[in-house]
Amino acid sequence: MKKLIAEFIGTAWLVLGGCGSAVLAANFSSEPFIGIGLVGVSLAFGLTVLTIAYALGRISGAHLNPAVTIGLWAGGRVEASTVLPYVASQFLGGIAGAGILYVIATGNGSAVGDFAANGFGEHSPGGYDMLSAFVCEFVMTFMFIIIIFGVTEKDRAREAFAGIAIGLALALIHLISIPVTNTSVNPARSLSQAVFVQGWALEQVWLFIAAPILGAIAGGIVYKNALRKTEFTAEDRNE
Repeated sequence: MKKLIAEFIGTAWLVLGGCGSAVLAANFSSEPFIGIGLVGVSLAFGLTVLTIAYALGRISGAHLNPAVTIGLWAGGRVEASTVLPYVASQFLGGIAGAGILYVIATGNGSAVGDFAANGFGEHSPGGYDMLSAFVCEFVMTFMFIIIIFGVTEKDRAREAFAGIAIGLALALIHLISIPVTNTSVNPARSLSQAVFVQGWALEQVWLFIAAPILGAIAGGIVYKNALRKTEFTAEDRNE
């Protein structure tokens, strides 16, 4: 239960911190202009993962993402029995985080707008089509899983810095892909925002569930069969 609570809280923090920075601070204007822009939002997503990795990673592994859990399972890093409870906690945590953000964001009378939801076509920040969005999300999640596997292999010196590497990887992914899809690589993050936007966001959310999961599975399989140096034992797994 502690692990599921940690995943719930961690995913809520990722959505509140990452999407919150996009909704509340990215284009915030005053005199002088102080909005954080694309770079700031990218760093915010990375910082949410970095902070939770060190705060709660010792409890649950700080997956915070159904695609990560599924990718780690595909690569032999977690047991099958872990997947559904973790994924459920992550989706619920994401929706809780989005709910908190919704209350805050509408507190000045503003409409919810696109609420940092993921989209393609006319709902892509840069107008990118469905194929571009799918390829981007697949490849970015594939690489994210490769990085996660690499920095969490059994090496004490490397493990101490794993949270930093993973957080920076997520920030880099956002720097690349925000113009394409607003960046998902996380089905829980995508569904949480779509629930509040409704309409087009719910119609397109399938891509931001399917592409990250498929990319994560591919990454897990590739790492397991072509890149991994050590075998994970039962004690290593986040069961």
